[in-house]
Amino acid sequence: MDDKRNLIAAILLSVAILIGWNFVAERFFPTPAQPDVTRTVAGANGAPASAPAAQGQPSALPSPTAAAPAAPAPQTIRPIDVVLAEGRRIPIETPAIRGSINLTGARIDDITLTKYRQTIKKDSPAVRLFAPGGTPAAYFASLGWAAQGVQVPGANTVWTAKGTKLTPTSPVTLSWANGTGQTFRIEYRIDSNYLITAKQTVVNAGTAPVSLNSFALIDRLGKPTDPHEVDSWTIHVGPTGYLDGKSVFDVDYDDVEEAPNRSVRYASAAWLGFTDKYWLAAIIPAKGERVTAAISSPAPNNYQTLFARDFTAVAPGQQLTTTSRIFAGAKEVEILETYQNGQGITRLSNAIDWGWFEFFEVPIFKLLHWLFLQLGNFGLAIMALTLIIRLLMFPIANRQFASMAQMRVVQPKMKALQDRYKDDKPKMQQELMKLYKDEKINPLAGCLPILIQIPIFYALYKVLMLAIEMRHQPFILWIKDLSAPDPLHILNLFGLLPFTPPSILAIGLLAVILGVTMWLQFRLNPAPADPVQAQVFKIMPWLFMFIMAPFAAGLLLYWITNNILSIGQQQWMYRKFPALKAAPTK
Repeated sequence: MDDKRNLIAAILLSVAILIGWNFVAERFFPTPAQPDVTRTVAGANGAPASAPAAQGQPSALPSPTAAAPAAPAPQTIRPIDVVLAEGRRIPIETPAIRGSINLTGARIDDITLTKYRQTIKKDSPAVRLFAPGGTPAAYFASLGWAAQGVQVPGANTVWTAKGTKLTPTSPVTLSWANGTGQTFRIEYRIDSNYLITAKQTVVNAGTAPVSLNSFALIDRLGKPTDPHEVDSWTIHVGPTGYLDGKSVFDVDYDDVEEAPNRSVRYASAAWLGFTDKYWLAAIIPAKGERVTAAISSPAPNNYQTLFARDFTAVAPGQQLTTTSRIFAGAKEVEILETYQNGQGITRLSNAIDWGWFEFFEVPIFKLLHWLFLQLGNFGLAIMALTLIIRLLMFPIANRQFASMAQMRVVQPKMKALQDRYKDDKPKMQQELMKLYKDEKINPLAGCLPILIQIPIFYALYKVLMLAIEMRHQPFILWIKDLSAPDPLHILNLFGLLPFTPPSILAIGLLAVILGVTMWLQFRLNPAPADPVQAQVFKIMPWLFMFIMAPFAAGLLLYWITNNILSIGQQQWMYRKFPALKAAPTK
C-alpha cells in the first residue's frame, strides 16, 4: 500500500515539476534586451550625415520568391561538385570551416565543417552544412535589398569582388552598381569559428532620394533525412529563433506549409534560422535593431527564414549601412554562449533545445565535459559523473534506506490495522497516521530519491542526445560512438548474419548488461508484500532492456554504472540496517 502511495506521489510531483518549470521560467526570468544598433546613415564619403534619413513606411517583408529563387525543378538538380565548379567564387577558409561565396547572387552557399566528419570512418568527408541552389540539398544564406523605383541586386546579379579569400584576417568586399547612381556593397568578415559579419551599404550618387530596406535570409530545400539528425519527441529540428521575445521551438516544417499564405510572421527577431540536432544556420540583425521576420515556405519542400528592416529614404550624396551576422556551424555550447554573452545575441544558446530542465542540464553538461577533458575518454567521464551523482545523493539514499527499514519493522502492525479496519477506511487511515507518528516514520521519505533521479536521468538523456561534444566519441572495444546505439546486436549474431534487426529488437550487449544489473539490483531489494508488485519487479528489468536498447550507448553506460553502484550501496546498507533485508513477521 505504502509502496504504491510513494510511487503515485513521485509521479504526480514529477509531472508538476515538468509542467510548472516552463511557466515560471518564461514569466519570471526573461532576458533583458540590450540595444546596440549598428545601422547608420552617412554621407557618400563615409562620414556621418548631419541628420538621420527620414523613415518611410513601416517595414514590409520582401517576397521570399523575389529574394531568392524557389526550389529548382527535379530535372535541374545536379551533383554538387558540378555546380561548385561553375561560375566565380571567393574561397572561405578558417580553422573551423571551408567553403566559398558565390559571386552570382552574393550567396554563402558552400560551407563544410572541417572539425566534424559525416561518419566515424577515418576517410569520411567533412559535414556539409550549406550547398548551392540546384543541388539535392540546397541550403544557403544571402543578403539583399528591396526598393521603390530603383533597380536593386537580385539572385542572378554578378558581383565584383575586392579580395581573394575570406579568412579571419582578410575581409572581402563585393560591389555592384545599377547604372542609375546607386552602388551596393557587402563587406564580409569572419571569425575563427562560425560567425560571419556582413555589412551592407548602399551609396546614393543619384539626383533623387531612394527608399529601400535591407534584409537577410536563409533558403533551404527539403528536410533533413539523416536518421541521426531528424526530430524526436524531445528534440526540435526545423525552423527556430528568438522571435517576439521568446525562443521558438513549436514551429516545424509542416506548420509553415499549413500556415496562411504559407508564412508565419513575427514583429521582432533577435535571430532566426534552421536547427538540426547538431548544426545551426541563423541570421542575426544588429543587437537591439528593429526588424520584422518570417518563416515561410515559398514552394513545396522549400523553406525560408527572413528578416527585414524598415524602409529608409537615402538622400542624394548619402549612404545607408546596416550590419547583419550569419551563424553557420556546430552547436558547441561554449561557442554559442560566447556569442550570446560577448556579442549580445539574445538566447543564442537556446538553439540547443535543452527543454524545461535547462537550468539543470547545462551544469551537468559542463561537469561532464570537464571530466572528459581530465580523463580523455567520454565513457570514463560518464562513469565518473555517475559516481559523483551517487556520492552527492548518498545522504538522501541513506535516509531512504533507514525509512524503508523502519517500514519493514512496523509492517506487521500495519497489516494488523488494515485487517482490523478493512471496512472503515477513514478509521484505518487515522490509525495508520498515528502509527507513523508513534514510530517516527515518514511514509513519503522513499519518494525523494525517485524525484531527484527523474530530472537527473532526463537531464543526462538530453545532454547525451544533444551535446555535439559527445558526437562520435569512442569508449572501449566495440563502442566507437557513445552518441549512437550499441552496434552489436544479438539477433544477427553481432553482425555475422546479413540483416539489421528492427529497433525494438536491436538488443545489444549493453542492453543485456543493463537488464542483468537491474535484475540483480531488484533481487537485492526486499520482496514486496503485494504479489502484483512482485511480478512487476520481475518483469521490469527485461522490459527496460528492450526499451533502452535503441538509445545512445552513453545513456546505457550511465544506467549500468548507476545500477552497479546501487548494488554496492545496497549491500553496505543491508549490513547497516539488517531489518531492511529481513522478511516481515506474519
